[in-house]
Amino acid sequence: MEVKRRAVKNLVTKLSSVSEQTRTEAICELRLISKNDSDSRSLIADAGAVPYLSESLYSSNKLAQENATATLHNLSISSKDLLMSTRGILDALSHALRNPSSPSVAQCAAATIFSLLTAESYRPIIGHKRDILFGLIDIIKSPNSDSRTVKDALKALFGIALYPLNRAQIIELGAVTPLFSLLCNDGRVGILEDVTAVIAQIAGCEESWEAFRKISGVGVLVDLLDSSTGSSSRTKENAVSALLNLVQCGVEETANSVRGIILGAVDGIIEVAENGTDKGRSKAMALLKIVDASSCMFQEEQMDYLSNHSL
Repeated sequence: MEVKRRAVKNLVTKLSSVSEQTRTEAICELRLISKNDSDSRSLIADAGAVPYLSESLYSSNKLAQENATATLHNLSISSKDLLMSTRGILDALSHALRNPSSPSVAQCAAATIFSLLTAESYRPIIGHKRDILFGLIDIIKSPNSDSRTVKDALKALFGIALYPLNRAQIIELGAVTPLFSLLCNDGRVGILEDVTAVIAQIAGCEESWEAFRKISGVGVLVDLLDSSTGSSSRTKENAVSALLNLVQCGVEETANSVRGIILGAVDGIIEVAENGTDKGRSKAMALLKIVDASSCMFQEEQMDYLSNHSL
């Protein structure tokens, strides 16, 4: 271990070199070490590499930016606290998201952010960084983003949305339309599941109904529960979760509007209630109770109308 520590320390020292080539070569070596030797990650972080790697995210040198972003992602697995305590780290990751020299830079930046978000205490801090949100939303908006980058951006948005107070800001910054656009138009493997997971989370705030209503989002979620669409079981569970959150978090008028639309999805909800995961079944049962209550209310209103207008 001491040999590893000395080797790492020597490489980290080179990160402060006046020679760009020396710095870049050291970053490339640190990337390989942090990728292939998990024990070395804490050694690299403890040796003081993170500030230098963070600064390298602003580099115009493609090789330096790519390898610095990848190294930070590797370090984030075991050294989250050290990364988050580094001044300017989130601004640097935001820059890499929005100004990547290659697709791999954006992908690694998004993956690093998601890794940091697995620590619950960092979700409000990261969610407060609007530039990060803009960067992630820009990725899912762009038709040129590759699958891995889109998936990591969606995972990061999901992690941010796990903190309830972040959800309204995600909506405010315009995430709903590109999310539903991906849902309706993107057939890449795994994308639908990740998109619906994000949608289910952001549905859990009062502001979601108006944003969803403008693009007929509730109808899209209901369609996912139709067996003819061929949606995966995970996608269906996410759709149920989103509908449940809309009803539970909306005002009474919102809840009534959603209830009316989801009456047409009862068969799909029942399927999730019978065949889903434990969490999925629980949410489907809760949604069925709401639908059942809504149906009873409708029948009562019909009876009242008929009795009041009888001859």
